[in-house]
Parts: sequence; C-alpha cells; structure tokens
Amino acid sequence: MADVRLKDVRKRYGAVEVIKGVDIEVEDGEFVVFVGPSGCGKSTLLRMIAGLEDISGGTLGIGGKVVNEMPPKERGVGMVFQTYAIFPHMTVRENMAFGLTIARAGKEEKARRVNEAARILQMEHLLDRRPSQLSGGQRQRVAIGRAIVREPSVFLFDEPLSNLDAALRMDMRMEIGKLHQQLKATMIYVTHDQVEAMTLADKIVVLRDGEVMQVGTPMELYHDPANLFVAGFLGAPSMNFLNVDVSDAGPDGATVSNPSLDPVRVAAVKQPVTTGSTATLGIRPQYLHPTAPEKGMLHGTVALTERLGAETIVDVAMKDGTKIIAALSEDRVLEPGTEIGLEFDTAQAHLFSERP
Repeated sequence: MADVRLKDVRKRYGAVEVIKGVDIEVEDGEFVVFVGPSGCGKSTLLRMIAGLEDISGGTLGIGGKVVNEMPPKERGVGMVFQTYAIFPHMTVRENMAFGLTIARAGKEEKARRVNEAARILQMEHLLDRRPSQLSGGQRQRVAIGRAIVREPSVFLFDEPLSNLDAALRMDMRMEIGKLHQQLKATMIYVTHDQVEAMTLADKIVVLRDGEVMQVGTPMELYHDPANLFVAGFLGAPSMNFLNVDVSDAGPDGATVSNPSLDPVRVAAVKQPVTTGSTATLGIRPQYLHPTAPEKGMLHGTVALTERLGAETIVDVAMKDGTKIIAALSEDRVLEPGTEIGLEFDTAQAHLFSERP
C-alpha cells in the first residue's frame, strides 16, 4: 500500500482556478473521504490523483514518489467510477480481467487474481454472467473487482453508489467498509452524501469552491466544526442557525440573545466576536429538548410535527419569524399551534462570527 500527499495542489482551466492550493495527507491504509456540494472540485481532485487530469501547480506524491508527470498506469492506483464502465459483451470474468489482459498477464495469473477478487466480493457464482443479467449493485461489484485484480497501492472511488437506490446504497456502503477492513488498503472516496462520509471515513476532507474547509475524523467535524459551512453541511437534519446579538464577549465565551432566545453564555466561540456585534449561534436539532413555554431558553410555536417512528422531527416557528428544527429520539405528538419552550446544553452550542 502507499500514502498520498498533496502539497499546494492547483488546477486551472485557462484563467479559472478550480483547485486553489490544496494540502492533504492520506496515510498508508487510511480511508479518506472527500465531501462537499456539487462543483466543489472533489471529483477533479480525485482525477488529478489518478492522472486523468493534469496538475497546474503544486506536488502530488504517492508512496513517497512525486507523480505529477507520471502516466496513470504507472501510479499504482485503481479507480472505480460513478458509471460502472463495464463492457456489455463480456462476461463478469472477462470484465474483471480486462486490465490484466491489456497488460499481457499470464493465463494462470489472471485466473488467480480474478478468483481471489470474486471470493473477496462474494461473487464467484456470477463470473460467467453478462452485465445485462446483473443488478445495479452486482455491476458495481464488478467495477470494484476490476480495480482489486490490479492490486493497486491506492483505491480511488468517484461517487460509486450514486446510481443505486437507497437500500442498495446502504448494502454497498457496508460492503466497501468491509473491503477496506479486509484489504487494509489506502482508499480515497468522493461523495456529496454526508451519510457515506460519516459512516465510511477514517478522515473527512470537506471541500468548498476548490478549497479545503476542514480536515478531521467524522466526530471531530460533527462536534467541533471550524466554520459555518462545515457546521451546516454535516449532520441530518442540518444544524439550526440563529442570528443573535452579542452583549458580553470575553476570553471565556460570549453572552448572546435575540427576541426568541433568552440570554445564554456560550463557550465554543469558533471565530472572534466583540461586545455589541451580531453573530450566528448554531445548535444541532438533536440537542434541543421541548419543555414548557415559560421554562425554555428558546420560545416559539409548533408549526409541524413529522413522526418517523423512533424519531420525531418538530418544526418550530420562532417569535422573530425564523424557523428551527428539533429532532426528538422518541415517537411524540406535538400539535401545530402549541406554544413551546426548547432547552439545550450551552456546551453543545457553537458561535460563529459569519452570517448564514
């Protein structure tokens, strides 16, 4: 296996810079997920690692070697694309062996590698079928198997599950997680789906407009977001953001309030704020708990209740006209129009100087 190092990596199309000085370190055997909204540059970055896109600036290292000018076939990477990219006229066995055939591998070597990949993916019984006889999930396994037989140093996945339905996505997500545990391989995975990122990654790289917003473990990013973008991007339902007035800012935090929020002291100040300024208070829906109107820190009216069995999602209209969401870990009925108070642990709130 191998590590991957990106140092001040840039990509330009003419005068337009789409990757803006990215620094990322992927350790040997690590599962790293690039996540971000459409157009943020994550797939472009992956294709640069694969050698399918030229690098306009900076250095890219794989296994201790600078590979900026190295052709894709010499980089020791195996890539799985969003589209399955398998040949309809070939059997599963022939599709998986295709790269080895091009490389003029021996018959016995091809058979050994294909059979081993089929065993890992539990698809020995499918080797003689054609793609038209396979489900979407099975076709994606063929694409993954074709990467495995190359025995690459680094696996690259470009949104491999986006064409599958929800149930298949969950199954394949588990299979890819098991594959990483079994192969102990270096894997870089691109997705816009935060659930995939949170469940698969050892480390997440959050991208926006070609820049790295934050790098960390899933729980580090969830509990300690560096900025408003990361806070709002990770987590479902999304973090609530409230415009607040800062009445007392100091080294131990800041006191904030608004027409719907009683004054509270927040210690987790992500960016400097000053007394008399305005800021944004972030609270995750899971940390809000309903109580009597006169007891809560937040005050509003129930607008809508969505009962999802083990969880209840409550939309609350605040007195200042904004809306927030509470996610309750119980099946509970709260009638629309009911006045409500909401409590939260201020240690789980975040204060940003940015505005949403």
